[in-house]
Amino acid sequence: MSLLVVHNISLPPGQFGGPEIEDFFCNRLDHSAHPYFESIAGMQVSAHALIRRDGSVVQFVSLLERAWHAGRSCFRGEQECNDFSIGIELEGADDIRYTEAQYRSLSGLTALIMLAWPDITEDRLTGHCDIAPGRKTDPGPAFDWSRYRAVLDLALNPEENR
Repeated sequence: MSLLVVHNISLPPGQFGGPEIEDFFCNRLDHSAHPYFESIAGMQVSAHALIRRDGSVVQFVSLLERAWHAGRSCFRGEQECNDFSIGIELEGADDIRYTEAQYRSLSGLTALIMLAWPDITEDRLTGHCDIAPGRKTDPGPAFDWSRYRAVLDLALNPEENR
């Protein structure tokens, strides 16, 4: 793995806390439970992990395996990002602020991933919007990349930041 992709998801859109995201990633979503769910019926997607609003992490796919999170995508000329990336979903929406707990969990998880996969460097942390422009917008303008990188720096360099 040589790329980490940050995403967002909420099901139904803009609603948080229910079991629908997990049900969706596990292909057991009741598509009759909400009108929006009919529009995603038949989609089979997965992410390596989801970070809930409270910062809890739910893993869906082993980090050693391919997940289906990026779709048609390209990063610096490399096509099909699913083949070489780890996808982390944040429970959220493009225009709703993410929580401090999410930034802490995302940064801690990112630091562990970077230690395990040295090819994933700080310049290989990207958003879904950057690898699928025009098709995807997440993690959206509400995602604070500078906040993420600052908390990540604390996680990567705990001795220097005491």
